[in-house]
Amino acid sequence: MTVRRVMGIETEYGVLQPGRPTANPMLLSSHVVAVHAAARQGGRAKARWDYDDEDPLQDARGFHLQRASAHPSLLTDDPARPAPSGDAGAADGPQEVARSLVEEYEDPGAANVILTNGARLYVDHAHPEYSSPEVTNPLDAVRWDRAGELVMLASVRALASTPALPDVALYKNNVDGKGATYGTHENFLVERSVPFVDLAARLTPFLVTRQVFTGAGRVGLGQRGEEAGFQLSQRADYMEAEVGLETTLRRPIVNTRDEPHADPDKWRRLHVIIGDANQLEVATYLKLGTTSLVLWLIERIADGAAADLGRSLDRLALADPVGSVHAVSHDLTLTRRLHLADGRLLTAIEIQQEYLAAVRTAIGRSVGTGDGPDAQTADVLARWGSLLDRLATDPASCAREVEWLAKMRLLEGLRRRDHLDWDHPRLAAVDLQWSDVRPERGLYHRLVDAGAVERLVTDEDVRVAVSTPPEDTRAYFRGRTIARFGAHVSAASWDSVVFDVPGAPTLQRVPMRDPLRGTRAHVEDLLESSPDVASLLAALGS
Repeated sequence: MTVRRVMGIETEYGVLQPGRPTANPMLLSSHVVAVHAAARQGGRAKARWDYDDEDPLQDARGFHLQRASAHPSLLTDDPARPAPSGDAGAADGPQEVARSLVEEYEDPGAANVILTNGARLYVDHAHPEYSSPEVTNPLDAVRWDRAGELVMLASVRALASTPALPDVALYKNNVDGKGATYGTHENFLVERSVPFVDLAARLTPFLVTRQVFTGAGRVGLGQRGEEAGFQLSQRADYMEAEVGLETTLRRPIVNTRDEPHADPDKWRRLHVIIGDANQLEVATYLKLGTTSLVLWLIERIADGAAADLGRSLDRLALADPVGSVHAVSHDLTLTRRLHLADGRLLTAIEIQQEYLAAVRTAIGRSVGTGDGPDAQTADVLARWGSLLDRLATDPASCAREVEWLAKMRLLEGLRRRDHLDWDHPRLAAVDLQWSDVRPERGLYHRLVDAGAVERLVTDEDVRVAVSTPPEDTRAYFRGRTIARFGAHVSAASWDSVVFDVPGAPTLQRVPMRDPLRGTRAHVEDLLESSPDVASLLAALGS
C-alpha cells in the first residue's frame, strides 16, 4: 500500500490592484496571465487549451445537467464566455466579463498558458489560477504547488516593472473579506469501481474534520466576517451542501463533477473543493497524503478486502455534516463534540483518530501479504498520528506544522502587544498580508526566514519545478513538448496534445488517457532524438 496516486492542486489566487479597490478582477487576472506568457514564452506561439474532452456538467450520481439549466459559473468549458464567480454580489455578469476580455485582448482564449512544467495558468472565475501538473505523491504535490507561488510572483514582478500595466497584488488565500471565496481544489484519481455513493458517505466525516490540521486560519466568523473572532479554516463557512455539482454557489463538502481527464472506465477524478490554500508545507503534505490514504482504504473496502472496516467508517456518519464543518472551524479548543448519526458524540480529533486507526489496521493486513508501506507512506502516517496526539494535549506544540496555529500565534502576539480586539481592522490586514506572494511583504515568508515553520522542500527544488515537469506522469510529455516544440503545439489539455505539423493537412492529436504514461522513462529518449515535431509524431506512431 502507498500514498501514491495521481493527484494535483488547483489554486485560485486573490487579486487586488493597490489603491483601486473596485478594479475589475477579471482584467487584472488576465494581465497576470498575459504578462507571464510574454515573459516566459519568448514570443513563441501559445498553445490554446483544448476543451474537447471537458464536460463540467456530467454528474457522478449518474445524470447530466442540461446546459440551459446550469448556472453560468459551471460553464468552464467555453473560452468565449469565461465563467463568472457564483458569489452573491459579483459585479460583472458573464456577458460583461467576456466583452471586457475581448476588448482588452481581442481573444479571451489568450488568458491561458500551458507551462513547461506541465501546469496550466489561466483565468478562472475572475481569479488567476495555477493548476499544478499531475504528480504521484504528496511531497511532489508540495513542490509543484510551491512552484505555482513563484509563477505568480514572476507575474507580479513583471507587472510592477511595466509602466503601461497596473500593479497587482496576489494572495494565496481563499476569502476577500467581503463575502466572496475562491477555491483551492485538490484532485485525486480514484478507482472507478468504487460506488460514488459509498465514496461520498465514507469520505465526508474525514473532510469535515481534517481542518484541525489542514486549516489555514481566518480572522472573522461567517461568510462576511460579521462576527469577531478567529477560526481554523478559510473555506468552512462557505460550505452549504453535503454533495453537489456546484463549486461557486451552494458549495458542497463532496463535489460530484465527473470529469476524470483520464480513461473513464478505469478512473474517476475526486474533485475536492473544501480545502484551504496553505502556505505551510506540512499542511499541504498532510492534506494530500492523509486524503490519499483514506481513499486507498475506501478502495480496499470496495474490492472486498476490508468489508469490516467499511462498517467502521459507516459508523462515523455525521448527523449534520454541513453544520459540523462550521462548528469544527469555530472551535479553537478542539473539544467540541459533534453529533453522529448513530447518536454518539465525538470530537473532530477523535473522528480523525478513528480514520487513522482504520488505515493502520488495513496496512497491518497488507504487511502480512508482503505489501507494506513505502517510506513516504510511513512518514505521512507518523506525522498524522503525532499531530493528532499533540493537538489533543498540547496544540501550541504544532505551530510549526499547522497553519492556523502558526497564524493565530502571530495574531495573538499582536493582540497582546497593542491590546486589540478580534474585530480590529489591523488584524484583518495581517490575515491578508500573511498570504502575499511577495516575500518582502508576506508574513509567512518572515516566519520561514526566522526558522519558525517546518520546510519539506528546498528553494532550489521549487525553482527547478517552475520550469521542469514531474518525471513520473504524463505531465512530463506535456511540459517537454511545450518546451521543445511549443511553436508547433496548437492546443493541449490534461489528456491530449494537439500538434500543428508544418505541411500536414490537419492538426494531429496525441491522446494521453493514461496519466501514468508519457513519463520520462517512456518518452525522454524519443523526445531527445526527434529533431522536429514531424519526427516526434512519426516515432510516436511507429
